[in-house]
Amino acid sequence: MIIGVDFDNTIVCYDGLFRKLAVQQGLTPGNVPESKNAVRDHLRQIGEEDRWTELQGQVYGPGMREARLFPGVREFFDRCRCAGRELFIISHRTRYPFLGQRHDLHQAARDFLAAHGFNDAARIGLAADHIHFHETKEEKLAQIRQVGCTHFIDDLPEILTAAALRANVEGILFDPKGQHADCPGLRRVGSWRAIEDYLLGRVRDCAETT
Repeated sequence: MIIGVDFDNTIVCYDGLFRKLAVQQGLTPGNVPESKNAVRDHLRQIGEEDRWTELQGQVYGPGMREARLFPGVREFFDRCRCAGRELFIISHRTRYPFLGQRHDLHQAARDFLAAHGFNDAARIGLAADHIHFHETKEEKLAQIRQVGCTHFIDDLPEILTAAALRANVEGILFDPKGQHADCPGLRRVGSWRAIEDYLLGRVRDCAETT
């Protein structure tokens, strides 16, 4: 079993961060829901698409320091390591923002992973060559095929239903808010605990294997 995992909105949750920065900058009122999509929709409705684009560059760049992991992600990676499951992080995001300051968004993502122990051999211990960031969905799909993933976890149905993957990769749709009920043929899960139960079953903790 070789498991691939997306990064943005799958490993990392940005909902509170988008609203926090938007309110601080006077882009949205404080009553906008704590949701990335709610902030996006508000800015688009008032004709501020460029401000939305700039905000994404801030969040995915220096704002990564304030982002948080989805509950259960760290435990899932740790259990996979204990069970000998091979893991890859494969994601796509532009290298630099389209608007605003020129932050290296790939490096910001790598720094986030390092800060949360993903590279630490004493913690998750994911090797550098098992972490891939690409600029396009096509490059991401090619990387998933290249490493030989048998399963891929993503929040985007269009990745999991791509013809390039469907024949050989089982797609697992991470849908914690239940936004994709109309995706037949995909295993849809609402939490990392549910993913862990499905892929690993009753795998013992590291402390129980020593």
